[in-house]
Amino acid sequence: MMFTLGVILFALGIGISIAIHEYGHLAMAKAFGMKVRRYYIGFGPKIFAFKRGETEYGLKAIPAGGFCDIAGMTALDELEPDEHDRAMYKQATWKRLLVMLGGPISHAIIGLTLVFILALGWGLPKLAFNDAVVGETTCVAPTQAPPEQDNGRWVAGELAPCGGGGPAEAAGIEPGDLIVAVNGDRMRNFGEVVQRVQATDGTAVLTVERDGETREIPVAVQPVERYVIGSAGAEPELATVGAIGVAQDLETRAEASEIRQYGPLGAVPATFVFTGELTVQTWEALLRFPERLPAVARSIMGEDRDPDTPISVVGASRLGGEVVDMGLWQVFILLLAVLNLFVGLFNLLPLLPLDGGHMAVTIYEAIRNRLRRLMGKPNGPPVDYTKLMPITFVVMVIGAGIMLLTITADIVNPITFR
Repeated sequence: MMFTLGVILFALGIGISIAIHEYGHLAMAKAFGMKVRRYYIGFGPKIFAFKRGETEYGLKAIPAGGFCDIAGMTALDELEPDEHDRAMYKQATWKRLLVMLGGPISHAIIGLTLVFILALGWGLPKLAFNDAVVGETTCVAPTQAPPEQDNGRWVAGELAPCGGGGPAEAAGIEPGDLIVAVNGDRMRNFGEVVQRVQATDGTAVLTVERDGETREIPVAVQPVERYVIGSAGAEPELATVGAIGVAQDLETRAEASEIRQYGPLGAVPATFVFTGELTVQTWEALLRFPERLPAVARSIMGEDRDPDTPISVVGASRLGGEVVDMGLWQVFILLLAVLNLFVGLFNLLPLLPLDGGHMAVTIYEAIRNRLRRLMGKPNGPPVDYTKLMPITFVVMVIGAGIMLLTITADIVNPITFR
């Protein structure tokens, strides 16, 4: 029951975010005197509509987005006699940019609001905090006992006895070292260090900070047998992975997991700091998006689903249902905040038909016209969007393919918190 409620509420949250996104465009356009003909949520057959002023508002049957029809968004738009002077493509560059930014800005506002609610109700964790501090160097156990289940959760089995120093100690890793990168890739926490080392065959180059200095230390990775947790709560499977013999500093681990509580006044600056850190991490995830798609495809064929792979609205709603079922409303709110930040940043990519694509065209026109004026020439004509249609079509096909891929993976091999 609670799982279903969580799925419905998360899907509703996505719908409200879409509505606010489109309203951001509408509000900006109306503020600058442009004519907004239609404001609709959804696509396909019309469910209902009403007209207020010069704008028609409505809801359509397929909840897969929405649109805001602004008169003269491009020069291809057919205009009524009263729309020519108000056409969007005839407006000042800064006005056009702000109208297109109305959607992404709306997602930022939603994200800030949700984080503020999180700060007041539950507190905020230390997000941008690398807890990959070495507590001690240890020997490397060659094998591990099978895991056991405890209240539906898998508990790791004990490691086999071992003696002597491990590869990390032999290479010169010391307690107190902060591991900031492995093989040149930045690490955000100790868990990422473990994952990267386990996937390394041969030598792992650890970049560590010690006494204010950064140094690179090559460490010979030792192959061992460990039980690796599968996808969707499946039974862990025995696999050969890499290990170097480092244990996390427990005090640092406790500090990283600390939740700080805030009052109404203290929550305001904390909200901006936390949202800023969350935005940076979301942007980094967006940059990794293309390289993670092959792993999504392999998960459909039966490979374990990496939690770091992209998900669709189906998978996100499923996670929303799970956390509500577990009573973790704070995680539910955080998921919605991350989703809004991701969508806002994604829409800023300079690709048509995204908002960022229209912004790129507007900026191009402004730079071109500026150069023409410097050469004593008049402004050039508006960009011909028909020449951009092939690129737009390719972007839409790729987007549809990614959507189909992630939805399929979220159905047959979903990411789960359980």
